[in-house]
Amino acid sequence: MADFDYQDLLQATDGFSPSRLIGKGSHGSVYKGILFQENKVLAIKKPSIGIDHVSNDNSKKLDNEIFILSSLRDRSPYIIGFLGTSHDSAAASSEEKKIINNRKLLVMEFMPNGSLHEMLHGAQTPPSWPKRVEIALQIARAIQVLHESKPLVIHRDIKSTNILFDSNWNVKLADYGLAVLSRADSSSHQTIQPAGTIGYIDPCYTTPSKLSTKNDVFSYGVVLLEIISSRKAIDVSKGPASIVEWAVPLIQKQRLPIKEICDPRLGLPPYMESTIRNLLNLAVRCVSSKEETRPSISELIMGMGSHCLVERVNIAPNPRSWTSLVRSLIVMRKKRRLSKKWQGKCEEYSEISKGKILLREILADITLK
Repeated sequence: MADFDYQDLLQATDGFSPSRLIGKGSHGSVYKGILFQENKVLAIKKPSIGIDHVSNDNSKKLDNEIFILSSLRDRSPYIIGFLGTSHDSAAASSEEKKIINNRKLLVMEFMPNGSLHEMLHGAQTPPSWPKRVEIALQIARAIQVLHESKPLVIHRDIKSTNILFDSNWNVKLADYGLAVLSRADSSSHQTIQPAGTIGYIDPCYTTPSKLSTKNDVFSYGVVLLEIISSRKAIDVSKGPASIVEWAVPLIQKQRLPIKEICDPRLGLPPYMESTIRNLLNLAVRCVSSKEETRPSISELIMGMGSHCLVERVNIAPNPRSWTSLVRSLIVMRKKRRLSKKWQGKCEEYSEISKGKILLREILADITLK
């Protein structure tokens, strides 16, 4: 962990210029910082300023985020990279020190491709279905790291704006200001008041004693519905406004075409229908009003894995390549029908990168004469 001079970070953000503002979290604002001498681009978070008790609370949340991230450092590629904090420069003027007010700045890796919220609700080109499945799995893996840490971490604010993309469009879970370390042999977290974001927060989480990993599972279920439908968690222009209240009854109507719930901007190809339906069913389990029926994040990942494709192939955009591929798949399936039925376990669901599809789904949709 590096120790950055406050003055260097102030200069890197052009004095925390509004033009460098790239996002606002639950307790602070994030700025793009450029260290010209080192040719580095950073993300720098400073606590939001308000009346004294609000500023102190935001400062505590930033300290908490620093503590959580330092405990998770190098645990997973799906957790936002923690680079260090700032310290007050001895050369800072008294006025500057008054502004700093002994609060730290959090320095993180810069995420150039924005948030999942921007991708789903602001981008001109919506993400493909394979990419959405990949995103859903990467988020789940990030949460798994938190829930399987010792002590475990409960994020408490999982939402699309806190899911960011690096230069390779891989997911990074960010904003740990509300996160809580929870030890099985400790009741210290029982005094922490419920917190979260409307639309994502677990309605069962009404008292400190209700804090559990199932709170994060509920929020993840909301994000799953958002990924598939591209509908906001709360949209007052629609009825019902809540994505959960809208989607769950539709999903539970087995005869309803799955396309009624999916992002209307792009069609759902047959080879993805089974996979998307599986994700929707998992989402329903996550947002269940009965906490005890919700799966753990590990069970969710296993649920995705049990529905995975045994093999993956690259699909070339050339139609002739597609025709050749389908013919090859038909031959492969005929051979498999003559061989002993495959009974091994499906390997763990691997990331579906853009331009790749799942072989098992394609085979399931090919009708042999």
